[in-house]
Amino acid sequence: MAEGGIHDFHAAKLKAASRLGIHDDASLPRNHEIEEALREYQRLFVGARQTDALRERRAAALRAMGFFERFSPRLVGPVLEGTADAHSAVALHVHTDDPGSLARFLDDHGIPADSRMRRLRLDRQRTGDFDVWVFAAEAITFELTVLPEASLRQAPVSTMDDRPMRRASRSQLEQLIALEHGAD
Repeated sequence: MAEGGIHDFHAAKLKAASRLGIHDDASLPRNHEIEEALREYQRLFVGARQTDALRERRAAALRAMGFFERFSPRLVGPVLEGTADAHSAVALHVHTDDPGSLARFLDDHGIPADSRMRRLRLDRQRTGDFDVWVFAAEAITFELTVLPEASLRQAPVSTMDDRPMRRASRSQLEQLIALEHGAD
């Protein structure tokens, strides 16, 4: 994951298991164990480059959150968690009960974006397929997942630990940047 730019834990586990000849899923590490190892690898071997990429992506996320303010954006994923590198996209959850409104907003602002779908678990019983809009700005990839406004109260379930995803509002991201990058 650190060297190959793979950001999907499941895909990385399958690739590693195949290389090692492991066919028992129970032998594979848990996602949180992989994330901890990734942090340690980045700390030991990547250092300042990873810190610069993270700082750059958090600053870009802050600007994007201001731009998409009407959609109550929340930062999620590696940029929030601190494991982002030069290959990481800025992942935002945006909220609206009219999924087409984000597409119109992007179009009105001349932002060419590709549409995809992402399956997320809303809670332990419900899953859903949601629009994702992918575009590049400032040489950084952005992924905007369109969620209903009701999901502002309850974050989707994380694949890491089956708990609500960690996410940050714009003000929370500002505090994080001040705390972690203020002395840089």
